[in-house]
Amino acid sequence: MEISDQITSLDPYFASFEDSLSAKNYKPDTLANYRYLLRRFGRLLETEGIAPSALTPELAVELGRRLPVTPKSQIKVPNLARLFVAHLIEIGVATRSPLTPAQAERAELLSNFETYLLQQRGLSPRTIYHVLRFADRFLDHRFGDNMLDLPAMNIRDVVAFMEHLLARKHPFRDKTPATHLRSFFQYLFAQGLTTTNLSLSVPRTHKPWGARLPRHLSPDEVEAVLASVRVNPRRGARDYAMLMLMARLGLRAPEVIAMQLDDVDWRAGELLVRGKGQRHDRLPIPPDVGEAIIGYLQQERTSTTTRTLFVTHRAPNRPFKDSQVINDILKEAFAATGVKPPTPYVGSHVLRHSLATNMVRSGASLEEIGDLLRHRSRATTMIYAKLDTDGLRSIAQSWPVAEEAR
Repeated sequence: MEISDQITSLDPYFASFEDSLSAKNYKPDTLANYRYLLRRFGRLLETEGIAPSALTPELAVELGRRLPVTPKSQIKVPNLARLFVAHLIEIGVATRSPLTPAQAERAELLSNFETYLLQQRGLSPRTIYHVLRFADRFLDHRFGDNMLDLPAMNIRDVVAFMEHLLARKHPFRDKTPATHLRSFFQYLFAQGLTTTNLSLSVPRTHKPWGARLPRHLSPDEVEAVLASVRVNPRRGARDYAMLMLMARLGLRAPEVIAMQLDDVDWRAGELLVRGKGQRHDRLPIPPDVGEAIIGYLQQERTSTTTRTLFVTHRAPNRPFKDSQVINDILKEAFAATGVKPPTPYVGSHVLRHSLATNMVRSGASLEEIGDLLRHRSRATTMIYAKLDTDGLRSIAQSWPVAEEAR
């Protein structure tokens, strides 16, 4: 018997673990690789004298990091070990580590804050995730593993944390940290958990949006990017359908990721868009967009466990955790086509800006653009007025000329 076939203390749980993954569309070859790695993990447990019932997610990750893997291996042993321990917990073999009093206190605070963001503010799950992430990072920076003392927080704590964020190797380039921290501090003050409204002490990020034109691609560049994505042999249909929704209808990346199968009304030819602040809008489906979605459904989508329209290519074919995947798709398309992105950072909003920009140059009014992009404020649409060169020329004042120069 080969070493890789030797029975370990984990073997009795392989069948149920693999059955749970098979139901999520994991392929047999992947399951075979998992079994091989888990047997190696099981032999490590026996060497250390650790029983399966004593495993915790944290211990599994720590032990998983000790197992060497090849540089090209796509399976991360610590992640696999964490996944396996989660299954052991689910079937009652292992138990979750009890929270410390400090951890329980912080979890309760963040849970109440999450409920507030969802029910009172109406934020999207993606935004809530990031707000909670910064709130938790601030609490960790200020209190560490200790119990919270929220009334003791002051302006120096806020400034120190912002300086900590700016000292990162890759500091945040936008106003995200400041915006999310203000939401957290406003909540604490409104709930009477702090005696001072610390949101007023969060430094504002200087972002002169009005000083530059919207970054965009020309119509030919947009079509080149779409054509490049479409011919991808593995996931071209999915990626093409996602980008078409953005290029033709101006959808935001999170709106594309949040789309459900039931949001497409084929009989009415309409699409339900789940926008910001739980706002829902209906847009007509252009023929080429409809054909792109149908192509994806017929050729690539195999998930039977979720009603989310666009899912990951790999098992378990789950919804994307965020919209970063679209930025990655665009980055690959720019590299493949040689199209130069308008900014060093490739953001998915470039397709939305390109649609609006090309509409302006084709004679569309700002009202039409605002309606298509579903802007709540006319001021948001006004950034595209700077692109209407002919209109601006008609209202421009003549350059003053001195008498002696005439």
